[in-house]
Amino acid sequence: QVQLVESGGGLVQAGGSLRLSCAASGSIFSINAMGWYRQAPGKQRELVARITSYGITNYADSVKGRFTISRDNAKNTVYLQMNSLKPEDTAVYYCNASPLPTMKWGQGTQVTVSS
Repeated sequence: QVQLVESGGGLVQAGGSLRLSCAASGSIFSINAMGWYRQAPGKQRELVARITSYGITNYADSVKGRFTISRDNAKNTVYLQMNSLKPEDTAVYYCNASPLPTMKWGQGTQVTVSS
């Protein structure tokens, strides 16, 4: 079964930047559309960015213009560059297949943005 390992989170001040990474095992990675999801305390998990195997990207309105998703198929890794971070971006961030998260969830990586 494909395993997903997220990393790169941390504590940052509002306006700062972070770069998240998601390493996937298995050959399925290069043919899937992948997404970054996040779950804030007391809220449902939401999809914030998506990238197809051809590199087409989509973003939630709340992060558009601030976040950039990319992928390196050779390394089986998806990235999320997050700029101009806001306190409302505070959440645990996960990667998974998109639009349906069919893979086993990883442990996620915590992003905390202080005001």
